Amino acid sequence: MKKTLLADRFGAKLLGADRTRFRLWAPGQRAMSVELEPGRPQAAVVPMQAKRDGWFEAEARCGAGTRYRYRLEDGSSIPDPASRMQDGDVHDASVVVDPAAYRWRHARWRGRPWSETVIYELHAGLLGGFQGVRSHLPRLAELGVTAIELMPIADFPGPRNWGYDGVLPYAPDRAYGTPEDLKALIDDAHGLGLMVFLDVVYNHFGPDGNYLHAYAPSFFREDVQTPWGPAIDFRRKPVREFFTGNAVYWLQEYRFDGLRFDAVHAIAEQDWLEEMANVVRLSTDRQRHVHLVIEHDGNAVSLLEHEFDAQWNDDGHHVLHRLLTGENQGYYRDYDDQPARQLARCLAEGFVYQGEPSPHREGKPRGKPSAHLPPTSFVLFLQNHDQIGNRALGERLQTLVRQQGRTQALKAAVALLLLAPQIPLIFMGEEYGAETPFLYFTSHGPELAEAVREGRRKEFASFAEFADAGAAIPDPNDAATFEASRRDIFEARDEWPAYYQALLSCRRDVLVPHLDSARALGAEAVGPEAVKARWSLGDGRAWAIYANFDNAPVAVDPPPAAATLLFESSPEAARSLRQGTLAPACTVAWMEAETP
Repeated sequence: MKKTLLADRFGAKLLGADRTRFRLWAPGQRAMSVELEPGRPQAAVVPMQAKRDGWFEAEARCGAGTRYRYRLEDGSSIPDPASRMQDGDVHDASVVVDPAAYRWRHARWRGRPWSETVIYELHAGLLGGFQGVRSHLPRLAELGVTAIELMPIADFPGPRNWGYDGVLPYAPDRAYGTPEDLKALIDDAHGLGLMVFLDVVYNHFGPDGNYLHAYAPSFFREDVQTPWGPAIDFRRKPVREFFTGNAVYWLQEYRFDGLRFDAVHAIAEQDWLEEMANVVRLSTDRQRHVHLVIEHDGNAVSLLEHEFDAQWNDDGHHVLHRLLTGENQGYYRDYDDQPARQLARCLAEGFVYQGEPSPHREGKPRGKPSAHLPPTSFVLFLQNHDQIGNRALGERLQTLVRQQGRTQALKAAVALLLLAPQIPLIFMGEEYGAETPFLYFTSHGPELAEAVREGRRKEFASFAEFADAGAAIPDPNDAATFEASRRDIFEARDEWPAYYQALLSCRRDVLVPHLDSARALGAEAVGPEAVKARWSLGDGRAWAIYANFDNAPVAVDPPPAAATLLFESSPEAARSLRQGTLAPACTVAWMEAETP
């Protein structure tokens, strides 16, 4: 398969130094044209030739840097839905880009195996755009991170956004930098041995700047509604190819090492996911390590049995959050009954819910059996953008546990996260013990901003602490909300950075070399908030973790006398465990002989 074949079918493709082909799928139009350099003295209009099945095409004498728009039958003009770069924001003209302009310095980079992955999720805007992210790469490599994951960067309205309101999936947002700036970031990361993943959103478009309804209404289906409106119609070949081409485009042209697919449970045609992943695999150099990760609320095991490497393990997060904070509202209801037992199942089998009824979902069954999957099929985390930012006040876990006097329990949870065989994810700043909130922020126009503001207040009106104080919820559109989310994130607190570094060093040196062979030997609750889990490493040895999040000690069977201590989250925890007591708020990791 020719590289970027599907991506080349959409938008402006540079054919030569002064020749560009434009292609657009506009089944709702009878005639189309391309406006070149609109609003400038050298402006020109080039008619597009109607092709079969709603396609329009034109070639024009213009090169990289040319601004353009598509003109509809009614005389209105729109940016290119497959724009590679905007001349400003989402409503402005698109720009012809030369994909070969950037000269890669680390062209021989082939990525890293999935088993070596330690993900660091970050928001490029909060770090100062692509150039700002580059400045953090050396310290992240030194910390022990092996992959950074950028929250969505597809062009969104205004300068501030989480990224999930993107409307131009092929265009990096100009608030973060140019395509060359993004490539330089990825190039630098590769030079430091870091992979770069991208969070992509294929389940919806944002509410501002999406013109598809005007010229391609069949891009959507009115008979299926999502939380964002009519569903994208993945039954249609051009729609499937638009997004499949986008996935291949990021991996090939920008040399991303992997993609995280947002909320794929909201895509009605689940078969497209398998089709897309298969195209990605076939179009990628076999010598490269390319990783595909999904977010799926339904715990869809079948996707993990084929072309996808892993799924974000929300179950793991939720039960750990319940154990650390005691919260049991919303979806945390599902983890309020015997949470230690649920955590044990998560460590041994991956998902907590494997077909059981979910109280939060009014008793509907959720999930499929997952015990046959390897531990690396699951991405585990204590925090991420959703679990912090979807809180009304954006409190980080460090803030919540400090308020309850449970910081030692958090340290135990961090040790479990980084030493368990599941793939760990760290959210930016947690390695510093940051308490800076991560708030929900946008930069919409006045009308949409008010709708978002009121929607946010209604969302939390059922929570007692906000029922009479809706105004206390930060305004997403206020620039101060964005600024509050970036203040003092990377100021070291106590020994947190050294603690993370020590854990990641242990993971790299002792666990990772055997992770491909790791399989669960079993896990059990050994106390109200305590678990023991063991994994075979495939070489006659077993990796064992004892974790207690309670403020009280727990009596347990001690590890074998020949077991080797690998890590203890608090002093004397290992000695206490050898005497048959799992100390309060601690995690201890051992290497043992593999026995039943």
